[in-house]
Amino acid sequence: MRYAQGGGLTAERQRLRERIRYEAGERFGRDERTPVIAKDLRVSERSVERWRRAWREGGMDALASAGPPKLSKLSDEQFAELEKELVLGPAVHGWEEQRWTLARIRELIARTFRLDCSSAAVWRLLHRHGWSWQCPARRALERDEQAVGLWKKDVWPHVE
Repeated sequence: MRYAQGGGLTAERQRLRERIRYEAGERFGRDERTPVIAKDLRVSERSVERWRRAWREGGMDALASAGPPKLSKLSDEQFAELEKELVLGPAVHGWEEQRWTLARIRELIARTFRLDCSSAAVWRLLHRHGWSWQCPARRALERDEQAVGLWKKDVWPHVE
């Protein structure tokens, strides 16, 4: 099942779903029938059957929430370090074009933290921390072409 937030249920929704599973577990103990439980809890019979199987094998503990579906490979401290590297820009890390791509960020993570992750995992990581893709549709109206030219001529060579 996919969720609108792009990454799973909120903590509150997880707790609600867990309470529903626990209620089903109590009803399993009273030997209630699957269709009745499904109708009362407003879930599918398949879900109730899956929960009943888990309950038989592991008791009420088996109905507990497993937590978020995908945990990030990077800790918060590592992500803060990654953000610092991203702010420095792609040129500092050897790319001529001044644009971050998922592939480049993935390579940066591999170099910096010795972690291999997919482009999708990089996207989820950035999205989870509030980053988004941005591509300007047009140049800013306030852009001063003469000042940009001078900066490229005088400042940029010293930065490189």
